[in-house]
Amino acid sequence: MSNTFERIQRLVTGRSIRISDHGYDELVADDISSRDVIERVGEGRVVEDYPDYPKGPCVLMLQSDSNGNPIHVLWGIPKGHSEAAVLVTAYRPDPAQWEDGFMKRRV
Repeated sequence: MSNTFERIQRLVTGRSIRISDHGYDELVADDISSRDVIERVGEGRVVEDYPDYPKGPCVLMLQSDSNGNPIHVLWGIPKGHSEAAVLVTAYRPDPAQWEDGFMKRRV
């Protein structure tokens, strides 16, 4: 498990969460419930980990909504801060851009 994901999980469990403006826009655009994303973070799987991202560590997760449909969620922690977990964006992955299982990008 990635260190970034472990940190995100602890922050979300402790309700230290923020949703970016872009994150809200994308949740609405893809009809994704913020509650589904937040409540199911512990069930997520790491797709890509960016511990050294210039704006702060972030991790792309494969999660699911309450109907079991796949969702990609990018969680981050602002650089220089120890909290909050920020939901940067969330979207329904496009099968044309992802391998089966939505864990690996198509080349």
